[in-house]
Amino acid sequence: MSMASFSTLDWLVLSAYFSGTFFIGFLAHKQSRSASSFTTANGKLGGVLVGLSIFATYLSSISYLALPGKSFDSNWGAFVFSFSLPFAAWVAITYFLPYYRKNNAISAYSLLENRFGLWARMYGSFFYLLTQVARIGAVTYLMALPLHVLAGVDITLIIFFIGFITILYSLLGGIVAVIWTDAFQSIVLIIGAIACIGIMIFKLPISLSESLTLLSTHQKLSLGDFGLHWDQPTFWVILMYGFFTNLQNFGIDQSYVQRYVTAKNENEAKKSVWIGALLYIPVSALLFLVGTLLFLWYQTHPQQLAELQALGLSGDKVFPHFIGTQLPPGIVGLVIAAILSAGMSSVSTSLNSSATLILEDYFLRFRTHPTTEKLKLTVLYIATCFFGCMGSLVAIYMINIKSALDIWWMLSSIFSGGIVGLFLLGMINQHLHKIYALIAVVMGLIFISWMSFSLTPWWPQDWIAFKSSFHSYLIIVFGTSFIVATGTGLNALAPKKISRPLKTLSNL
Repeated sequence: MSMASFSTLDWLVLSAYFSGTFFIGFLAHKQSRSASSFTTANGKLGGVLVGLSIFATYLSSISYLALPGKSFDSNWGAFVFSFSLPFAAWVAITYFLPYYRKNNAISAYSLLENRFGLWARMYGSFFYLLTQVARIGAVTYLMALPLHVLAGVDITLIIFFIGFITILYSLLGGIVAVIWTDAFQSIVLIIGAIACIGIMIFKLPISLSESLTLLSTHQKLSLGDFGLHWDQPTFWVILMYGFFTNLQNFGIDQSYVQRYVTAKNENEAKKSVWIGALLYIPVSALLFLVGTLLFLWYQTHPQQLAELQALGLSGDKVFPHFIGTQLPPGIVGLVIAAILSAGMSSVSTSLNSSATLILEDYFLRFRTHPTTEKLKLTVLYIATCFFGCMGSLVAIYMINIKSALDIWWMLSSIFSGGIVGLFLLGMINQHLHKIYALIAVVMGLIFISWMSFSLTPWWPQDWIAFKSSFHSYLIIVFGTSFIVATGTGLNALAPKKISRPLKTLSNL
C-alpha cells in the first residue's frame, strides 16, 4: 500500500488514540515527581485498574501479530500456552504475592538476597534485564511491521521512530501513566480484534459448514501433536513451557511484582492477578481466530493468495498485509491503533521495570552516601533511555525472522537463566545452605548454555553426539528443574553442620 491509501479517517482515528494516550501521560506527570511515585505509584491503585494493566502488558504486539501468524501458518497449538495461566496465577498469589506485599519489595530480586545473599539478587536481576531487552526488541519490531507494510517506509527508520516515541512516553508519567494508559489501551486492542473478526466473517464467501470442512481438511483447529516427542513443539511441550514461563511472569517478573506493590492492599493485588491472567485467555483465542479466518480468507480468494505468495509473505506479515489491503477506511486506523496499544503498553512497562531495577538493585544497593530525589529520578531517566535504545537494536535484528513468537519464546527461555529454579529452591528447601544454591545455579547455567548452544548452527560437527535433542521451549523447563534437583540433592547429601536451617521465602 502507498501512504495515500491510509485515509484521512484512519489518520483521525490514530490521532485520537495518540491524543488520548498522551493526555493520560500528561495528567500522570504531576504524580510522578519522586522515585517512589515513578516506580510504585505510592501504592494507591485499585485492583481492576492494575489487572487491566497486567493484561495489556502480558498481551503485547508479540501476541497481537504473532498469534494470528501462528494459526495462519499452522494451527492452534500455541494456544495451549494459555491453558497453564490459571495454575501459574494461583501459585503466584498463594506463595509469591503475599511476600512482596508484606515486605513492600520494589525489587523482586531483593527476596533472593534475603535468602541466599547478594550474588543471587545480582543473578536474578541481570538475567531479567537481558530478557527485557529481548522483549522490547520483539515488541518494537512487531509494532513497526504493519506501519512498514502500510506506508512502504524503511522498517529500520520506523523502529527508531517508535523507539523514540515510546521512550518519551515512558519518561513522561512513570508507573502511574503506564498503568492508566495500559487500561485505556487494553480496551482499544480488544475492540480492534473484534472489529477485524466481524468484518472477515461478514465478507467470507462460504458458509460456516464449508468453513469448518476446509479447516478440518487442513487441520487448522488442531491443538498440536499429543505424542511424547520432546524435539517438537507438541501439546505437552508447550503446556510445560507455558506453566514455567507463566510462573516466572506472575511469580518473579519485575514487571508484575512492581504492579502488586502499586495496588492499595493485598486483596486488590490478588484481584489484579486474576483479572490479568483470565482476561488473556479469551482475548488470545480471538487472536488465534483472526489467523484462522485469514487462512479461510486467502483460501477462498485464490488471486489474493497468489499475490501473498508472490510477495513472499507469511507468518507475522500476513495480518498487516490484510489490514492494508482489505479493511475499510477507519477500521484500518483502529486496528493499527490496537497493535500500537498492545506494543506501547508492553514496552513502556519493560522500560519502567528495567529502570526500577537499575535504581534499586544497582545504584541504591551499592551507593554508600545519601542521595536526593532528583538524582534518583535522573538514574531512572537514563536507564529508561538506555534500555529503549538497546531494544530498538534487537528489533532491527529481528527484521528477517519468520515468527517473532518463536524467537521471543526461545530468547526468553535462554535469558531467564533458571531464575524460577532458584526461587523454588529456596521455597522448597527449608534447610538449604546458600553455597549449595550457588553450586546449583552455576551447574544450571552450564546446563542451560549447553541446551541453548547445541540448538544453534554453530555447534561443532565433531560434537554432534553431545547435541541436545530437546526443543528450545524446554530450556526453561529443564533448566528450572535441573537447578531445583541439583540444590535439593546436594542439600540431602550435605553434612548436617553445613546444612543449617534458614528461613524459607514464604516466611521471610
